[in-house]
Amino acid sequence: MLKISNIKLPIGHDSHALLHAIIKELKVNKEQIQQYQILKRSLDARKKDQLHFVYQVVVTCQDERKILQNKRLKNIEPYQETTPISLNIGDKPMQHRPVIVGSGPAGLMAGIILAEYGYRPIILERGKDVDRRAKDIDEFWQTGKLNPESNIQFGEGGAGTFSDGKLTTRIRDTRIDHVYDYLIKAGAPEEISYINKPHIGTDILRNVVKSLRDMVLNAGGEIRFEHKVVDIELENQKVVGVHVHASDKHETTYIETNHVILAIGHSARDTFHMLNEKNVAMDPKSLAIGVRIEHPQTMVNQSQYGEYYDHKDLGAAEYQLVRKKDESLDRTVYSFCMCPGGIVVAAASEDGGVVTNGMSYHARDLQNANSALVVNIDPEDYGFQPGKSPLLGLEYLRKWERQAYEVGGRNFFAPAQLVRDFLEGQPTTDLSQSSVIPSYKPGVTPADLRECLPEFVIDALKQAIRDFGKRMPGFDFGDAILTGIETRTSSPLRIHRKESGESINTAGLYPTGEGAGYAGGIISAAVDGLKIAESMIQSYSNQSFQ
Repeated sequence: MLKISNIKLPIGHDSHALLHAIIKELKVNKEQIQQYQILKRSLDARKKDQLHFVYQVVVTCQDERKILQNKRLKNIEPYQETTPISLNIGDKPMQHRPVIVGSGPAGLMAGIILAEYGYRPIILERGKDVDRRAKDIDEFWQTGKLNPESNIQFGEGGAGTFSDGKLTTRIRDTRIDHVYDYLIKAGAPEEISYINKPHIGTDILRNVVKSLRDMVLNAGGEIRFEHKVVDIELENQKVVGVHVHASDKHETTYIETNHVILAIGHSARDTFHMLNEKNVAMDPKSLAIGVRIEHPQTMVNQSQYGEYYDHKDLGAAEYQLVRKKDESLDRTVYSFCMCPGGIVVAAASEDGGVVTNGMSYHARDLQNANSALVVNIDPEDYGFQPGKSPLLGLEYLRKWERQAYEVGGRNFFAPAQLVRDFLEGQPTTDLSQSSVIPSYKPGVTPADLRECLPEFVIDALKQAIRDFGKRMPGFDFGDAILTGIETRTSSPLRIHRKESGESINTAGLYPTGEGAGYAGGIISAAVDGLKIAESMIQSYSNQSFQ
């Protein structure tokens, strides 16, 4: 098989154009092509009047060796297929079934692999299954009644289930292809394996999550919803079991285990407190705090696509902006989790705090585009010094979430401000005349964001918005809406682990995924879950469970 890179085709090309381009690149006849498959497709929008797609394909054809020997042919090389996961099972005894805490991407992927290899894992999820979880979330958005155990942060699938379902990642790991394979088998669109910035959308992702659950169950694993791990039993700093509160039965039970994959999300603050009390080694890390900014999606399309802004072959446009710190700006500001054609959602997991996030459906066809716009926060900014609590960052974020709750009206309404007023340093008193309609539910309160964000964050956001407006026309649009506050971009700490994935000071504990500080998004969390499960399989025998 051959891999061909950098095939350029115009926007709106017909279904035969790619085959003709392959024939031209290889300088062969059509009859010599046996089959081809798209590996990658990206949009080159650097020149707005010359938008085009760039393809990378794998081709099976006659005379491949002869083609590779032709030095005049460019962008062609042998293709190496991704090899299936094949692990050698370890020989160290594992007396009790492994426990996985959390059913987000890391927990589900770890559960699937362990189940497939015969370890019969038990996944404990504090929240509800995705269907009942969706009902609780909808009730929160409609009425402001929050279920602290079933919300955007907690429940089957993790926080990413109610997002854009974005699958972009900066990591490089062969396991990414395996994650895509599992997602596609579970019902995700096949295009996620080749488009440059893949996403699933919350509507499809909810069904994908249920299919991943079935994979765990069908392979011999177990998932218990509304089962919250409230304590980890240690003997000589070794895991011997977990205490679990089953909220559906109103009882606490004990499960013996010597292996716990801790796949909690970044919002499991009560679990972080419990781990800190157990002296599990962890440190705070850099955070980010800011707002959600909403623009008309058509404006973003025009800015990114130029005259092609409404072309049928182009989906809703995205952007990714970074203003790095320099002499005039003492910290980095960046867009995060941009949701084209989406909505801003209430993402609180604690009473008395306002948290925002973004969400899109697969079609990305709603009126507004939104993105987090956040400012980097270092541990020194919230007073951390060696010897102080690693939970200081967590408390810092909680402080501002509670302040936003007060400013919003103590009813989970979010404080919102027009970009025009924000830049001029004056409060917004009326949003009804804005051409951009805020999408956040339960609702927004016109406000002054200076009342619920640190002064240095306000100053940095102002400078960045003006700068981004020069780089992306319309970004500083006066009617754009800023909704506060965004605080859950990543985990507030990192739980230290060895190369094997095991905690550096707590034997049998395997910190995994985003909550542990080793991932940032669906794909990297899923890959980390696979990595930790593979390490466990290669070390321990499954004979006790056969």
